[in-house]
Amino acid sequence: TEKFHPPVTVLKPVRGIEKDLKSNLRSISIQDWPEYQVIYSVQDPEDLALPILEDIQAEVDTQKIFVVISNVQGGANGKVNNLLGAIAEAHHDIIIISDSDTNLKPDYIKNIIAPLSNPDVGCVCTLFKAKSAYRWFEKMELLTMNADFIPSVIFAAVTGASNACLGPSIAINQTTLQELGGLESLANYLVEDYELGRRVWTSGKKMVLLPYIIDVVVDLKNWRQWWTHQIYWDQNTYLARSGPFIATILIRAVPFAIFFAVARMGDLLGLGVLGITIGLRLLTSGIILKELKDAEGLKSLYLLPLRDLFGLIFFALALTKRTVVWRGIKYKLINNGKMVPLSKK
Repeated sequence: TEKFHPPVTVLKPVRGIEKDLKSNLRSISIQDWPEYQVIYSVQDPEDLALPILEDIQAEVDTQKIFVVISNVQGGANGKVNNLLGAIAEAHHDIIIISDSDTNLKPDYIKNIIAPLSNPDVGCVCTLFKAKSAYRWFEKMELLTMNADFIPSVIFAAVTGASNACLGPSIAINQTTLQELGGLESLANYLVEDYELGRRVWTSGKKMVLLPYIIDVVVDLKNWRQWWTHQIYWDQNTYLARSGPFIATILIRAVPFAIFFAVARMGDLLGLGVLGITIGLRLLTSGIILKELKDAEGLKSLYLLPLRDLFGLIFFALALTKRTVVWRGIKYKLINNGKMVPLSKK
């Protein structure tokens, strides 16, 4: 891959103001890569993020940074609609889809596109780590990602139990994308990243999960937003991998240890089982967070038992709710992981 230096287009869909938005968006514009195009896209000409995008364009390079305003409506998925406007302006075959809340190191492009030098590789994604969680509900969100979701993804990848395509950071050739139906064919899926990955590995091409970690900034306005996002997160997982998701009931030890202790009226056995269960959970999660170099997560570990208790509630709601809320818009889930909007913002 030393001689593999193709030009690249990075698509950055943006909607509204987020925590650390300018520094996050600017991080993709200062990459250690010879030729690349960055497209920031919004759908609303009155979007409050637009001045920030124009500032970055003026500060960095107007020949490399593009700002697109396009209200394409290919389906119910707002992110895909936004991407459809951006990809129409892409100059290069290799594209990277990168979420607006990601903060990227200068070697990001170099790392994520390297596997595409192998023609057998269809798509590449990276691991991610949540950061910048300041309030208690943001810390709970961070623990969900860093102490639960990412370890389960790594375990599944190492053991071959299941594949993954993580949406915050994806690289793919446009030619491959079109062979798989194009972005427009993903516009009604709730979990569009998983559907893309599923098409890649069922086509016979390889789906690469890169052992390279990017940062994702946690940005929640209040606990209600955290609550709806946790349900949304579990609904994503359930729709993408229903069997493995349901099987996680077997490893949700902390809530059941709490129930056991309550049922035992807090006797020695009940409290002993609870203490050992919580101790093992904190120990194993602490080891994982240390390996991830997640200082924030380690400081927030005391919240993990409470997060696990709430996690059982979110698990149950994900199995039963047929509606989902994404960025303030309510959708109804229909067959095969697709959705239709029920409300407009």
